Amino acid sequence: MLNLKDMRARPEYHQAGFDRRGFTDITVAQILEKEQLSRLQQQQLQNLQQQKNDTAKQISKATYEERPKLIQQGEQIKTELQQAQETFETIKTELDSILTFLPNCPHPSVPTGKDEQNNIEMKKIGTPRTFDFTPLEHHLIGISKEQMDFDTAAKVSGSRFVYLKGTLARLHRAIGQFFLDTLTEEFGYTEMYTPYLVRAESMFGTAQHPKFTDDQFETTDGRWLIPTSEVSLTNYVREELLSLQILPLRFTTLSPCFRKEVGAAGKDLHGMIRQHQFYKVEMVSITDKSASYDELERMVSIASALLQKLDLPHRIMTLCTGDMGIAAAKTYDLEVWLPSQNGYREISSCSNCEDFQARRMMTRYKDVSGENQYCHTLNGSGLAVGRTLIAILENYQNKDGSITIPDTLKKYMSIDVLPKTVQI
Repeated sequence: MLNLKDMRARPEYHQAGFDRRGFTDITVAQILEKEQLSRLQQQQLQNLQQQKNDTAKQISKATYEERPKLIQQGEQIKTELQQAQETFETIKTELDSILTFLPNCPHPSVPTGKDEQNNIEMKKIGTPRTFDFTPLEHHLIGISKEQMDFDTAAKVSGSRFVYLKGTLARLHRAIGQFFLDTLTEEFGYTEMYTPYLVRAESMFGTAQHPKFTDDQFETTDGRWLIPTSEVSLTNYVREELLSLQILPLRFTTLSPCFRKEVGAAGKDLHGMIRQHQFYKVEMVSITDKSASYDELERMVSIASALLQKLDLPHRIMTLCTGDMGIAAAKTYDLEVWLPSQNGYREISSCSNCEDFQARRMMTRYKDVSGENQYCHTLNGSGLAVGRTLIAILENYQNKDGSITIPDTLKKYMSIDVLPKTVQI
């Protein structure tokens, strides 16, 4: 949620932000006009309420002859007050509806662009392996080992689901465990176990609602399956007034994520790249407003460190204005190298939402002067487990069909190699 007070003070800045993001639904001038109308109507409401109170006092002191006229006057004010209340509520509802769909203003360092073609590569880490054979796609590797079963999953659940079996299921579990251990033991994150079902207010708090409501799964009792544990982790501090001394807060969890993948028809039809259900280790930070951009750089460096520990080549991208999520002021994507595609694919996205989510959640802290300020919230994948599994299968495959286990995962697997043929 944007700050209307700041929008009034810096209308040109906010309009430039809308323009850079390609947001044309409404202008800042129109928003401020609606907000001014709301404030004027509220003032009228307060004036009428005061008139009602004054008239009531006059009636209590009036003579018998004066009372009929004052009573009639009071009834007229009551009618006008009711009409003014209805008008105010209508205007406020319209204004609130507008504000909930507004995107965050991009940080000045964010490149202007329409889509992913305008993202900027910051750096590459690691050198893609040169194969002396044609590397297979991950799903062909998994199917050949009879440990990745899409057909049965389709019978049970429909498309975009998978069964993992045997050592592939164990490798999937090992990846998540490795990420959690590293984040908690080396980087100071607090591990959490969170709800996978949340209320609509929580989805609104992190801006999944209302813009992306159609991409989420709703239950029959009005709860929602989390599309990412960003929702449950960030909302942990909703409606809280935090002490500056405890910031930053850093949370992590391994959870399933559920997405309808609306708009993804025809994309990544084969394999595990785009699923309705997948696991992800999430990083969330709650900071004061002065520390959030240093925290963003730290978060990106941690996501990169996880990939480096797995010796997976990757690159860091700064997303352009047209490719960022609605809540983000700045986003970095980490993309891992997939040999079968001869290119990089997203495996982590790290965003600073500044105070955009905190305003929706009413999450604040007291600054050094004792004033209440809205927190800044950040989130990042640390990392997507399924896509990490994909990257390992493709980058660590051997000519004989076996898969070498990365050194950092061997202690979780108790084997060094997944042989060509694996007995389940």
